[in-house]
Amino acid sequence: MSYWPSERRTFKDEKTGRTITQLTMTGNNVHLYFTENSFDCARNEIIFLSDRDSDEGRAPHEDPKYSLFRMDLDTGEMVRLSDDVLHGAGTVTKTPDSALIAYHTADERVRLLDTRSGELKTLYERQPGFELSSVPSIASNRRYVAFCRNEVTDAHVHYRGANYAGFKERFYMIKDGRITVAYTDGSGWHDVFQDTHQLGHFQFSPDDPTLGMFCHEGPWNLVQQRMWFLDFISRQARPCFRQGEDDTIGHEFWTQDGLVFFDDRGPGHDGTITSHRTQAIATDVPVNQNAMIPFVGLIDRTGTLVRKIDMPFYCNHYHANPDNSVLVGDDVDDLVLIDISGDEARLETLCAHGTSWHTQSSHCHPTWSWDGSRILYASDKGGRVQIYLIEL
Repeated sequence: MSYWPSERRTFKDEKTGRTITQLTMTGNNVHLYFTENSFDCARNEIIFLSDRDSDEGRAPHEDPKYSLFRMDLDTGEMVRLSDDVLHGAGTVTKTPDSALIAYHTADERVRLLDTRSGELKTLYERQPGFELSSVPSIASNRRYVAFCRNEVTDAHVHYRGANYAGFKERFYMIKDGRITVAYTDGSGWHDVFQDTHQLGHFQFSPDDPTLGMFCHEGPWNLVQQRMWFLDFISRQARPCFRQGEDDTIGHEFWTQDGLVFFDDRGPGHDGTITSHRTQAIATDVPVNQNAMIPFVGLIDRTGTLVRKIDMPFYCNHYHANPDNSVLVGDDVDDLVLIDISGDEARLETLCAHGTSWHTQSSHCHPTWSWDGSRILYASDKGGRVQIYLIEL
C-alpha cells in the first residue's frame, strides 16, 4: 500500500467568509459521483480517486490515471487501496460503511474490493461490442452489483471528451443499451434488461434489492422519458415520472429515505454547463433562462409525485440532506444551500467554487455527509481537481 501524509489547509471563502478545508493538493483528486457518497457512515473517512501515484502530471482533460484511495478525516492521512487504474469518479460506488467498493477499471472490468479483508474480485470482464457506462451500484443485500452497458458505435470515441463532447451524437447513435447484474461472490453475470436507448445512472433502491432506477441518457431536451424504475423480479421497466412536452428532466438520485429526487428545468435545457458558461447542446438558451418555472420533485416507488418545489434558481446538480429539507447545489459560480422545508425555496450562498466545468471530474458534484453535518465538493480552480470540505 502507498501512504500519503495530510495535505489539508483551511481558508476563508472570498464571498461568504465561511471556513473551507482543502483536503488534497497533489495531482488530481475526485470524490465519488453525486449519486453516490464518498463519506463513510461509520468511520470519519472518505473514499476518493487520485492520480497522485501516476507520476504523469496530466491535466484533468488529459484522462488522468486515477486510483482508489481512502482518507482519514481526523488526521488527513491517505492510503491507496488498489493498483487498478480507473477513469474517474463516475466509475466507483460503495456501501455506506465502505466495506465493499465496486468500480470500473480502465480496461473495462468491474471489480469488487472488500476493504475489511482486502479481497479483490473481478465480477465482469470486457465483452466485444459493448462499453461500460456510468457508475455501478451495489444492492442493499450486498449480493449483487448492477451496471449499464451500451453498444460501441462511431460515437464511442467521444465518450470522455471535455465540455460534453459527443453527448448528442451518442444519444442518437446508441440503440442497444443493457443493464447487467453480477454476483458479488464472483460466480457470474447476466443481462437483466435490454433497451433501444443509451442507458445510464443505474441505482439500486437503498432499501430494496429488487428495485432499481435507470435513465435514458442524453441531452435532457431531446430525451422524451428520462427516468425509469426496473423491477428485478418481473424484469419490467415503468416510468418514474411521466414527462410532458415541456419537461426536461435529469440528475435523479435516491434519497436516504427511499424517494427519488429529480430536477425539471423546462423547455430548451439540455442539463449541461460548459467551461464557456453555456449549455453544450441547446446553446441558444442561456443556462439560467427558463420558459417555465423550474422545479424539483420527490417521487415514491409507485411513481407518485409526493412533493413538488418550484426552483427559480439555476444549479447544475442538487443533493439532499438526510431529511430532504435542505439541498446543496452548484450554480455557475457558487455553491448554494436551498431550504425546501417550507412552501417556497429559500437560497443562501455557501461559497464560491471557482471550477471551470471543463470535464466531468471538475464538476463540483456537492454531496452531504450521511448525518448532514458536512459537504464535500470538487473544483479545478488551481488547474488540477481538488477536494474541499465544508463543516456546517
